[in-house]
Amino acid sequence: MTNHTVITNSYRPISGAGEFDFDVAIIGAGTAGMAAYREASQYSDRVALIDGGPLGTTCARVGCMPSKLLIAAAEAAHAGSRTPMFGVRYDDPAIDGIAVMKRVRSERDRFVGFVTEAVHGFDKGEIIREYARFEDDHTLRLSSGRKISARTIVIATGSRPAIPQALFAAGERLIVNDDIFDWADLPGSVAVFGAGVIGLELGQALHRLGVRVRLFGRGGQAGPLTDPVVRQYATDIFSGEFPAIWNADTRISRKGETVAVRWGETADQEASFDYLVAATGRRPNIDKIGLENTGLPLGKTGVPQYDPLSGRVGDTHIFIAGDAALDLPLLHEAADEGRLAGENAARFPHSYRRSRRTPIGIVFSDPQIAMVGASHASLLARQGCHFATGEVSFEDQGRARVTGLNKGILRLYAEHGSARFLGAEMIGPSAEHVAHLLAWSIQANMTVEQILQMPFYHPVLEEGVRTAFRNLNHALGFGPNPPLRCIDCGPGA
Repeated sequence: MTNHTVITNSYRPISGAGEFDFDVAIIGAGTAGMAAYREASQYSDRVALIDGGPLGTTCARVGCMPSKLLIAAAEAAHAGSRTPMFGVRYDDPAIDGIAVMKRVRSERDRFVGFVTEAVHGFDKGEIIREYARFEDDHTLRLSSGRKISARTIVIATGSRPAIPQALFAAGERLIVNDDIFDWADLPGSVAVFGAGVIGLELGQALHRLGVRVRLFGRGGQAGPLTDPVVRQYATDIFSGEFPAIWNADTRISRKGETVAVRWGETADQEASFDYLVAATGRRPNIDKIGLENTGLPLGKTGVPQYDPLSGRVGDTHIFIAGDAALDLPLLHEAADEGRLAGENAARFPHSYRRSRRTPIGIVFSDPQIAMVGASHASLLARQGCHFATGEVSFEDQGRARVTGLNKGILRLYAEHGSARFLGAEMIGPSAEHVAHLLAWSIQANMTVEQILQMPFYHPVLEEGVRTAFRNLNHALGFGPNPPLRCIDCGPGA
């Protein structure tokens, strides 16, 4: 490994500080690691933040922000296609791939710069620009060969793309989403493998930017959706826009400078692409940090077994946070986990469990997908849980039809007996905003009846949400089913 320099001071033992060099050592300076550092530094000035890789979080460098920049360009290119229904027509868009990717890279670098500045601005403890491996439960060996010890340790090493072995047949034409954001120009064609969040977002965006795209999924997956009704609706919508195979059995080979993909029951269909994009999930970066030298309890996947309400691994003094745990690999979840782990590590052994915020997951496709609270699949698997379902289609919802964005379905779940609102899955207009409204309702522990007492303006998309809650209230036995196209607040509400 390469020896890296220290940002602030060179490593030095702290004299008179007791048995350990540091109170807390944090491995990884991504979103979770930075949050852990900030939190731990409120309790101690003997905190080490260790990272030998490039600074800048996964979100800023290769995740949330550059992908949204690409999606923003795609939305601009696609905007004119909606206008003929309003009697307005534009010429077909002229897409300058070089200009598109220049803005993506420039703004991406700007976001990364903010993160790097933040790390350089830390004024407590030590920022050590080296890699680290466990020598034992309290000792870390740095890539320079020297050792440091810590009373408690936080694992916040992030994640990286997971690539199935079969995809390596594409050779150097195999790329991951990280590589896309370094393109200088848009390619002519890509095969996107994986219909999860990354595959859907990037596949649709590239298609709208003029790239020939074919999406290959497995098991009927469409983003994170688990409700079969919503998932089927989603696959139908996306299949109507760009070629997608939701349960593909493929064969991959090289054909000159391109990648050949064969599919179908007898592999009788074939197409060639400039690149194969592996959007096949992520794996935690825990395989090179010497966990075998510790006494940590490991799960079947090799991830340390930990309590998500405290971040603590087993009954040890070691904590884990963010994508390294790979529970909810989202920036806001990583930040929450980092703060929790950092506080508990610094205060150890006075570490406590904390309630977590209501989960939110959003896919920035068009229409957008949202998951809030308990998923349909998790409720089915929850022993003794009896729940009812309510739904609304946005196809005939008033505000959605006015704007021409009337594609989508929302499904809500509530507990029988208590009528407590539990969760939702949806695809539809403004799902990123509807999701927050629903998450706040769940976190406030509201019942369906209480939600229906909240104000709803007219005409807005949220009236469709109210219709779904009325439908759910009826399924729970607390009220009548709303009439079709209810008119108590205006037609088509």
